[in-house]
Amino acid sequence: MTTSPLKTALIAGATGLIGDLLAHQLVESAAFDRVKVLTRKALTWQHPRLQEIGFDFDHPNSLLLQADTIFCCLGTTIKKAGSKDAFRKVDYQYPLDIARLGLANGATQFAIVTAMGADATSSIFYNQVKGEIERDLTALNYPTLLVFRPSLLLGNRAENRLGERISSGVMRLFAPLIPARYRAINASQVANAMLQTSQQGLTGKHIFESDVLQGY
Repeated sequence: MTTSPLKTALIAGATGLIGDLLAHQLVESAAFDRVKVLTRKALTWQHPRLQEIGFDFDHPNSLLLQADTIFCCLGTTIKKAGSKDAFRKVDYQYPLDIARLGLANGATQFAIVTAMGADATSSIFYNQVKGEIERDLTALNYPTLLVFRPSLLLGNRAENRLGERISSGVMRLFAPLIPARYRAINASQVANAMLQTSQQGLTGKHIFESDVLQGY
């Protein structure tokens, strides 16, 4: 009788909207034996499979980034970050650092949430940064790179984002008239997609646009 090798998942951004949902799904899934979570502050919940790791994103310790699959759900807004440089650090530099060190430690799969419209050549700063992280992650040549590009996210955030609440209300109202790729999407669908596609044995780079994510 043969047994399956032990698998470890690592999440960066587990206190965010998608990351929190994904972390809860991962610890209940039979796909991984251990779920590591990089945190700056303690989580409000525990699980036997969950391992919290206090982590300094500005001075990453490569020894802490040992996993088979890394899920990156890091993301902020320019308003919350305080400046474009601070935003870029969270949405570009941290994911790239984690990806590089994880790959060096044997990770074979990297999954990241970017955004609809991600384009390194975009004149819109937000989309440009999202496109740049996709471009530079691709250059790392992970055996498997999974990129998720959701539209406006629906769900219960820890912080209050008035603009997003107004936009999501409008998008819900006019959803039948909006093309699938541009409709607001539930964060749980994105988390589901990240977990399920990570178990499909995909190789190379795969991009999942918001209309595809609607099916999860």
